[in-house]
Amino acid sequence: MADGFQLGHSPEGFRSGFVALVGRPNVGKSTLLNQLVGEKVAITSPIAQTTRNRLRAILTTPSAQLVLVDTPGIHKPHHLLGERLVQTARGAIGEVDLVLLLVDGSQPAGRGDGFIVDLLAHARAPVHVALNKHDLVDPAQAADLEASYRERIADWPLHPVSALTGDGTSDLVDALSAALPEGPHLYPPDAVSDQPEQLLLAELIREQVLQYTREEVPHSVAVQIERIVDDGPRTAVLATVLVERNSQKGILIGKGGRMLREIGSGARQQMQKLINGPVYLELFVKVVPNWRRSASRLAELGYRGDS
Repeated sequence: MADGFQLGHSPEGFRSGFVALVGRPNVGKSTLLNQLVGEKVAITSPIAQTTRNRLRAILTTPSAQLVLVDTPGIHKPHHLLGERLVQTARGAIGEVDLVLLLVDGSQPAGRGDGFIVDLLAHARAPVHVALNKHDLVDPAQAADLEASYRERIADWPLHPVSALTGDGTSDLVDALSAALPEGPHLYPPDAVSDQPEQLLLAELIREQVLQYTREEVPHSVAVQIERIVDDGPRTAVLATVLVERNSQKGILIGKGGRMLREIGSGARQQMQKLINGPVYLELFVKVVPNWRRSASRLAELGYRGDS
């Protein structure tokens, strides 16, 4: 924590507030969040619907503090979990000072973008639009691509950016900061997230499952941290990976347990960066049929649709 800092006290003219990142699945919201904060606080994957919780990251500059709310991609749900994820995203829209709509600016605007634009048209908060993946845009096509979005979004400000390379993000932060109300620091200046350690550790394990299994099991997986023990020289983490079918359990464990060891090794390396110390990780795989359709199981895992 910065020396002499007092929560609620900030320089004159300082701005602060909550900014919701919304958009379709897999447009790069989590990648942009990590790029803006400068640290990994959200898991990323080429698999759509990677984000499940409403994760908050904190970006503090000399003139503003932005609490960035990463939301699940807005999509047509096919089960109760999907409905809860969309509820989470919609709930965030009504509770923030500013909305940042992230779209794939390397492609023309589509019907899915139109659905979200219509949804945001009724939001009380101002809306800015980030045209992501600008690094993939042919300069000769940039004007036409931007025009396709301009036709749909009326007078909302447009910001070409690349979440991957960071191009345009400095100007984006300046624009978002200027649109926030004047207010004090909401968190200490050195904070980057307010998420419980248990949630962050679970997400790091799920990220490795997504990376290693790709299309076989990703949407049927949840991770539950059973116990965290800090015994001094290292932190011990015991976690259970939930799947819906025995065949998925077999894929996750792999021949001779090889797949589970690789998942555990990758997750442990990321955990050690987060904790800044050695980690012992023990993983178990458990079959819970149709957990994505069980209200009680979803609540137990933290997917309530309102947080």
